[in-house]
Amino acid sequence: MKLTIHTRVIFLSAAALLLGLVSHAQVSLKMINLNYGLWPVGFKHEVADDSTRTYKRMGDWNNTSMPRPITVSIWYPAKRTATNQSPMNVLNYMQIFKEEEEWENLPDDRILDWFSYSNTPDNRSHLTENCKAYRNLPPAPQTFPVVIYAPSFQASSIENFVLCEYLASQGYVVISSPSRGTETRQMEAGTEKDMETQARDIEFLIGRCGRYPFVDREKIATMGFSFGGLSNVLSQMQNTAIKAIVSLDGTIRYQYPVLKKSAYADIERVNVPFLHLAQKDIPASVLAEDKLDASLNDAFVFYDDLVYSEAYSLKCHDMTHSYFSTLGVLFQSRDPRQDKSDREIMTSYRWVSIYALQFLDAYLKGDKKALTFINNSPTANGIPEGLISYRHKAPKKEALNFEDFNKMAAGVQYAGLSALYDSVLIHHPSFKPKEWQLNNLGLQLLFNSKNIQNGVRVLELATKLYPGSANLFDSLGEAYMFTSQNDLAKKAFKTSLSLDSANTNAAQRLKQLH
Repeated sequence: MKLTIHTRVIFLSAAALLLGLVSHAQVSLKMINLNYGLWPVGFKHEVADDSTRTYKRMGDWNNTSMPRPITVSIWYPAKRTATNQSPMNVLNYMQIFKEEEEWENLPDDRILDWFSYSNTPDNRSHLTENCKAYRNLPPAPQTFPVVIYAPSFQASSIENFVLCEYLASQGYVVISSPSRGTETRQMEAGTEKDMETQARDIEFLIGRCGRYPFVDREKIATMGFSFGGLSNVLSQMQNTAIKAIVSLDGTIRYQYPVLKKSAYADIERVNVPFLHLAQKDIPASVLAEDKLDASLNDAFVFYDDLVYSEAYSLKCHDMTHSYFSTLGVLFQSRDPRQDKSDREIMTSYRWVSIYALQFLDAYLKGDKKALTFINNSPTANGIPEGLISYRHKAPKKEALNFEDFNKMAAGVQYAGLSALYDSVLIHHPSFKPKEWQLNNLGLQLLFNSKNIQNGVRVLELATKLYPGSANLFDSLGEAYMFTSQNDLAKKAFKTSLSLDSANTNAAQRLKQLH
């Protein structure tokens, strides 16, 4: 007996193309051959409750609802302390897997075949392999950038534990939760609802970062594999705290229309660096046999539509989709029709990990060498010819908005606003704040006892930009009157009346001043 569960691959109507069910992997963790960083890797696993949503456990067979449980896996740089503790092994991670599948009481010797992995001697041997992480080590006494990892369709938080450990050893905190349905463990079919639910879970994890003193909340990236690579883009569209996006053959390439169905979707909000690492081309024979659209190999409409993102698209010519995750590399049966050798797969997984790290170092840590690496051709980075192909697209300069201008003005205490505005026009010649925005800001500042004179300065700029606005001169008159500059107030109110003789407020104020 085994539980029939989707093997956590890409959400496509053509998902079958990515799964081979004939040959078995001959691999080990050592074959990945990553150069881990200087930090020891700590690991915590905990359960949090999102009380704003309800949830039912599928296997309990009752009508009891509970706050939505979100199991949280955290990899982090730890203190360099001596320990007699043994590192975690693969079985420890698989025990978390079965807990998140709500089969926590399943005997360990049933894990592989129960969750649709071949229970072969090679696969069983993987379970005893040691990993890099140690449970509950004391965290290092400083803050680190954080990567929120979004797993593939209905997958475990630990599906990519090797990559998560690697990033933690290099000075990152990685936080992940399983991808689950909205009301139960079961997702629908990669729908808009599934995507928005996972995006909300990502938001929950970002909010939870405040609990961890070792997290730098100013430096947050998302990383998503397969379906998670759709949800993490939606998250960034809604949250300006996210500073970079990594997509591990994300479904954003294949199911962009699902994203566009969301009311929260807006391609122009994707204004942070974006890295997509894609699977190899599907052979023509497989396309024909599995009745797949040949455009799967080349089309990437989301990438083409990006406007304000520094975007990178890499294709890994020795990788099919499943092998962008650790569980896929170790346990997924190979497809003899298209999969490369185990050695080639492990080498490509290594390069995927390196590119993810270099990208994050470049855009979260400001590392210039990493930025050079990301902008080099693969061969310039020492990658053999033909292993990875590369595209890069520079962003269109993002239009300046009023909030940006106000931040700049506040930075100079609203002094010299005319000169500041002229300097802005050099790089943003089409920028002109709206009349009502200046009026609103000026009055908001004016009536705040700490910013009275700043309000006057904003309204003075406003009348310079809109010399034909009776309303702005009326507001400026109020500002001068409020600051006891009565002669200037009279002049402003007279100008307002000359522009609009029906302005009764200006007429009344002039009588009051006389």
